[in-house]
Amino acid sequence: QVQLVESGGGLVQAGGSLRLSCAASGSMFSINFMGWYRQAAGKEREFVATITSDGNTNYADSVKGRFTISKDDAKNTVYLQMNSLKPEDTAVYYCNVRGYNVRCGRPYNTWGQGTQVTASS
Repeated sequence: QVQLVESGGGLVQAGGSLRLSCAASGSMFSINFMGWYRQAAGKEREFVATITSDGNTNYADSVKGRFTISKDDAKNTVYLQMNSLKPEDTAVYYCNVRGYNVRCGRPYNTWGQGTQVTASS
């Protein structure tokens, strides 16, 4: 079973920066896709950014130019650098990792526990 541990959320003033991390652990698994999603109070979860195993990235229009997704394959970790934060970025941020679990012989799609990001005006 693949498990994810998120860290890095917090409270910042608008215009500030935060860096989120999400580390995957387990045995005998590969990673094809890593991403970040967020859910603001009273709203549905929405896509923020994704990165594939070969490094292709994709961003929501609302965060382009401000957020950067990256990964460290050696650490099975995905990062989200968030700059120029706005009050509308306030949400619980979830990481999502997908790949293949060799031990179980099937694909997996795992979500982190979520971390709160608050940008105050």
